[in-house]
Amino acid sequence: MKKTKILIVLAISAFILRHSSFAQGPLTPPGAPAPTMKTLAQIEPRTPVASAPFIISQPGSYYLTTNLTVSSGNAITIATNGVRLDLSGFTISSTAASAAGYGILINSGLMNLTIVNGFIQGGVTNASNGLFAGSGFSYGIEYVGASPVNVRVSGISVSGCLQDGIAISIDDSTTVDSCTVRTVGGFGIYAAIVEHSFAVNCGNSAITADQVSDCYGVCINSGDGIDVSRTAQNCYGYSYSGGEGVYAATALNCYGQSTTGEGIAGDTALNCYGISVSGDGCYLAMAQGCYGYAYDSGDGLFANYSATGCYGFSGSGTGLYAFIANTCHGGTSTGVPLSTTHNVNSY
Repeated sequence: MKKTKILIVLAISAFILRHSSFAQGPLTPPGAPAPTMKTLAQIEPRTPVASAPFIISQPGSYYLTTNLTVSSGNAITIATNGVRLDLSGFTISSTAASAAGYGILINSGLMNLTIVNGFIQGGVTNASNGLFAGSGFSYGIEYVGASPVNVRVSGISVSGCLQDGIAISIDDSTTVDSCTVRTVGGFGIYAAIVEHSFAVNCGNSAITADQVSDCYGVCINSGDGIDVSRTAQNCYGYSYSGGEGVYAATALNCYGQSTTGEGIAGDTALNCYGISVSGDGCYLAMAQGCYGYAYDSGDGLFANYSATGCYGFSGSGTGLYAFIANTCHGGTSTGVPLSTTHNVNSY
């Protein structure tokens, strides 16, 4: 029995040795060793910007690595299509003795641009009128020549510019969101779509766009607080001198104030509130669920077609005027409470 077991073990050992001697393939390396680590360009496929003035002449993604300051002229010029510029939370500023140049200049007719996340600081404020005065940039973000196309500006704060804060045209697909502009001599924000943004102490209209939502605009010289060719929704606008608080083809849930113009003006308003010192509180074609107040001789609420569920009050003008007044109420101190051609349950 023991002899049999020994023979079996020897047979298995011989089989293993015989088959383990078969060829195992070539041992020569197929080539030189290749790198296994990613390159810096693969890890961070962006171009750093560490000094100004800087001209972006190649498409791609760029980012600031520090605060940038120029003593004259433009800080950054975008001169090509297909650029994403990230300010990385840093500030672009100018120490020019007499305001000139651009924080970010967009050359003529460019497309596919994105500018995000940072600050553009111009000069100081004139104490007499609250507008810009002194050194710094003339413009924050602005284009020259033909309007840019497909542009987005997000998370940018601009202050102290002689002219405009953020102006990227309303002619095409341009969007500004989550931006702030303070103390500029011209337009605050100028784009096709403006959302969740804030512009105050502007010499011209604070926010000008095709469509605006959830915004706050104050013009302290000559212009409108909010000036919209289509729809304004959930907005506040104030004009100190001559303009409208909120002007829109359609205003929804908006609040407008004006010193000499209309608080709310446009075609149609729903659930809006307008106040004016010497103009009309609300001046519209159709109003629903609106409130208008005129301190002096203007009309509290003027609707040259219809008003439904509205209230208007005027110091010495007409409290509420509408061609058709449905369930409306007008009040006045010394003028006419309600004036209407077709009165339906109104008084």
